[in-house]
Amino acid sequence: MTRPNVAAPRLETAKSAAAFDDARRVIPGGVNSPVRAFRSVGGTPRFMVRGAGPRVTDIDGNEYVDYVMSWGALALGHAHPAVVGAVIGSRAASGPRPWRSR
Repeated sequence: MTRPNVAAPRLETAKSAAAFDDARRVIPGGVNSPVRAFRSVGGTPRFMVRGAGPRVTDIDGNEYVDYVMSWGALALGHAHPAVVGAVIGSRAASGPRPWRSR
């Protein structure tokens, strides 16, 4: 069986490139993991701004299906409602946060 010759879509990455430049000024390599530094594979690391279930969206508006849950330890997916609710409930029940300036 022959696969059709289909080019991969070209993704917008200008905002990710700018964020990477900014991050390199304050984080060694510009990312919190050497795997995502892209030095050995080329390209621009993506900066994720949101996630829901199996999907994540980068700062440029590109959406990805996170098949391997590679943007964190996410057994339940990104922003699972039960987890978000538990975190919010826990924070509300924890009382004042002494590390915050008043």
